[in-house]
Amino acid sequence: MVNQKTVLAVTDDVVLPVSSVLTVMEQLGKERFDPFIITQASTINQFPLDSSSVDAVLAISKISDFPSDKICGEFSRILKPGGTVFVCKTLEGQVEDMQQTIQRRVTLAGFLEPQCLDLKSIKFSTFSLSFGIKAKKPSWKIGSSFALKKPAKILFKVNLDDDLDLIDEDSLLTEEDLKKPQLPVASGCATTKKACKNCVCGRAEIEEKAVKLGLTEDQIENPQSSCGSCGLGDAFRCGTCPYKGLPAFKLGEKVTLSRNFLEADI
Repeated sequence: MVNQKTVLAVTDDVVLPVSSVLTVMEQLGKERFDPFIITQASTINQFPLDSSSVDAVLAISKISDFPSDKICGEFSRILKPGGTVFVCKTLEGQVEDMQQTIQRRVTLAGFLEPQCLDLKSIKFSTFSLSFGIKAKKPSWKIGSSFALKKPAKILFKVNLDDDLDLIDEDSLLTEEDLKKPQLPVASGCATTKKACKNCVCGRAEIEEKAVKLGLTEDQIENPQSSCGSCGLGDAFRCGTCPYKGLPAFKLGEKVTLSRNFLEADI
């Protein structure tokens, strides 16, 4: 004896004949089942069934708002793991938007693999079906746990051919590459203590400006201060400071003057 499966058939209409439920389920490939019918299901908040108690749910609707997101959640509650839900519509005209809406609702309710079904061949005396949406409840229960298998580590092997000819890196160098580079010889004022006679780098002009201010070479090369404020600028210098009129500098470091230091501002 084959055990019959339990099917819940719901509708937003006042009446849903048992013969119509049997016909639709047979067309959908479901046989040997015991139907449980609920009419005007759009007014129900919770179905009077236990969780995971039915094998399939059939919803037949004439309006676009049924089944709602809450009703789809009830379908998921009462269905057994791996159960199937069928949402059949009797709407005419443009049905693409409604198909997408129902697929979204069943997906948000936790169902998997939503599929569109063409049900125009199923006709009754009072109504005719246009399309349907089929989806499946996951085969696991809430709170189930699964062991994750770690993928096996794959070690890459490098096969070295001993007979392979290797190129000597030194043979790639030319005679020009082996020559030692010649460093440029320093010349001009950079190698002398004072500016040279034919100075073109501007050092002679700077030294000339320093002489006009009355500063010695030692005061320029290694500035010192008895009060400690000479390097801060004129605002901190006394009236007899030898560095008065010069820009701020660091004690012990050479005082540098800009080329336009002694030039008029206008």
